[in-house]
Amino acid sequence: MMISAHGNREKRTIRTFDRRQVFLAGVVTALVCLCTYYFLSPSDLIPIFPRLQPEFSPCHCDQPYPAYDLQFDPPNSTFYDDPSFGYTINTKMENWDQKRQTWLNLHPTFKSKSQENLFIVTGSRPTPCKSPTGDHYLLRTYRNKVDYCRIHGYDIFYNNVLLDPFMPSWWSKIPVVRAAMVAHPEAEWIWWLDEDTVITDMEYKIPFHRYKDYNFVVHGWPKEVYQKKRWLGLNAGSFLIRNCQWSLDMLDMWADMGPQSPNVEKWAKIILEEFKNPVCDQTALAYLIWKTQNESFGRKILIETGYYLEGYWVGIVESLKNITERYLEIEKRAVMLRRRHAEKVSEVYGVLREPFLKDAGNEAGRWRRPFVTHFAGCQPCSGNHNPLFTIEGCNNRMNEALNFADNQVLRNYGVFRHDLDNSAVVNPLPFDYPA
Repeated sequence: MMISAHGNREKRTIRTFDRRQVFLAGVVTALVCLCTYYFLSPSDLIPIFPRLQPEFSPCHCDQPYPAYDLQFDPPNSTFYDDPSFGYTINTKMENWDQKRQTWLNLHPTFKSKSQENLFIVTGSRPTPCKSPTGDHYLLRTYRNKVDYCRIHGYDIFYNNVLLDPFMPSWWSKIPVVRAAMVAHPEAEWIWWLDEDTVITDMEYKIPFHRYKDYNFVVHGWPKEVYQKKRWLGLNAGSFLIRNCQWSLDMLDMWADMGPQSPNVEKWAKIILEEFKNPVCDQTALAYLIWKTQNESFGRKILIETGYYLEGYWVGIVESLKNITERYLEIEKRAVMLRRRHAEKVSEVYGVLREPFLKDAGNEAGRWRRPFVTHFAGCQPCSGNHNPLFTIEGCNNRMNEALNFADNQVLRNYGVFRHDLDNSAVVNPLPFDYPA
């Protein structure tokens, strides 16, 4: 069969065109893959290139705050596998720092945030309240703490059993805090809060950067403890304790002064002589801080005066309405603070508010929100209130503080209370309020 020269040229042209098409298609495909590589996240790439996904990937550890892997616990032996390990005060723990670090190394998703990881512990008695309104107020104060934890991503444990039957009443916090430490090695700090405390600034975050040299932080007045030796120079209803061996030793020393200890009578005499007050958890703590102030052990303790880690309710609650007005004035000037937003990003707005609070102060009579308001002496559960107060007066002031804190939460749900005295009535939040 004869093929003309014209036919040969035509076939060569077709072949050349086909090769150009193939080449062009290859270039386009390469560009698409390249763009996909640069503009999609690693998680987006996994369906396209399944072999790029690691065989074991408990977290994306290059992210600033990787999610905890709650379904990952390797079979490697840890302190939990030691038969001599225990959660109670009478079980001695040694080398806790090393044991805890080993656990964190095996659970890298918890390690990344461990330096500021806070675990809140609170609780109440195992029986119903004697006061007819007591359980109602315990529910509200607990809900207040849960709200704070949800906003800031913290965990909380509410205990209503005696972990040590020989350490009742005020002393019961010590075995609970001790158990929480070893049950939560991922937590750098444990924050104990009494049942009758209310977090009244839901935006405030504890300034952990100030505590790099301390292991125990309690609110109070150093002069009252160190010089005047007064047990009321601090309050043990709210304190921070670092999760470390020092703290376990400190809890052992504190518990040794308690009712379950064979040394309780010895310590009762010593403490009464120095602090002129019968021994209780708070007197024992004040004595321990005073006694060790010049030792290396005592230099790990800080009596916080810079903000209300624990603020006495008398004098605070009456200022809450004025504080509300001052914060509304800030929001009238700052558009971003009036913006509606999801509750999960509430921390951002707390940071945005800080420049407006430089002159607000944290002392009595100033107008920054008190961080924690403590209703010491009101005894909402037992009803055995301080005779200086009345049940009605305590209940009214607790309602105001709880409603003040609750307003900060409810704004994220589109409502708020105009009247802090009225717990039941809420109003829709107008758009761009309070412009």
